[in-house]
Amino acid sequence: MAMAWVWTGMVLLSLIFGLATGNLDAVANAALEGAGTAVELSISMAGILCLWSGVMEIMNVCGLSAKLARAFRPLLRRLLPGAARDEETLAAVSANVSANLLGLGNAATPLGIRAARRMARGCGGVASDELCRLVVLNTASIQLIPATIASLRAAAGCETPFDILPAVWLSSVLSVAAGLLAAWLLSRRKRGAA
Repeated sequence: MAMAWVWTGMVLLSLIFGLATGNLDAVANAALEGAGTAVELSISMAGILCLWSGVMEIMNVCGLSAKLARAFRPLLRRLLPGAARDEETLAAVSANVSANLLGLGNAATPLGIRAARRMARGCGGVASDELCRLVVLNTASIQLIPATIASLRAAAGCETPFDILPAVWLSSVLSVAAGLLAAWLLSRRKRGAA
């Protein structure tokens, strides 16, 4: 609801300043041009997301995503020992991490939600430390292939959309490390206060 007010305010301010400065035609032209650009971007993004979703489906069919998820299980068992007790929850978490690793946030979100719902059972409406770590892993995710960002760059006309890989790798590893460290420190603080 708040964003609706923000967007409404921006549109109204644009119209008021356009009217006050005598540039209402320029405001109208900019709005039409922006709408056209948004449609072009959406269509190109849809095509690229379909491509990467297809790659993910091929990986699922050939078993590569299951093998990748299996490779993460020892690490996830240490990070989320409670989730490791339930094989279905661990499978959802592993698949979520794998999809995020491949930069497929759209595919990772339903898996993360499924894992979070399973982990939230019996929490009494308060997120456990493990559930918080899952949220950190899901939001700060390490990405090997930033498919969404690369597709945005390609849609904007970039000839080398994947030249950002080293920066993405470094920033995603650092963000996960910082998030997990913050979750660990906050859980220790909470235990110390109790």
